[in-house]
Amino acid sequence: MQYLRNVFSQLSLIVLLTAGLAASVHAELPQTRADGVTVIHLDEYNGYFAAEETLASLKAGEYEFVITNKSTKLVGFQIQALGTYAPLDMFPLEPGETRISKVTIGEKGVRYRCPINPTPWYDLDVIR
Repeated sequence: MQYLRNVFSQLSLIVLLTAGLAASVHAELPQTRADGVTVIHLDEYNGYFAAEETLASLKAGEYEFVITNKSTKLVGFQIQALGTYAPLDMFPLEPGETRISKVTIGEKGVRYRCPINPTPWYDLDVIR
């Protein structure tokens, strides 16, 4: 009987740890304010971006990208419309600086990168 209690306790602990780990891995969905603008937070490091929210379910509409320079040097943010590659916004960021880019995402989506550090384009396709 004691053996079964130990096994049950260990299994319960594994289930709790697994559930906690799974919950911490999933990113939040972007929040849409009452004015219809969806806010996405991006942290820029030396050579890559990290998003606080999931970027998998974007729809056409108005967005604010809140970009924070988490590196120790000057970086930049450049965003373009997918398909036409029309420029939507571009600016530099000093270390620790946060800036907001207000853009309209069309039916095809957008792409962004750092034009100062060698970063790849991040394509954000729109779901239909």
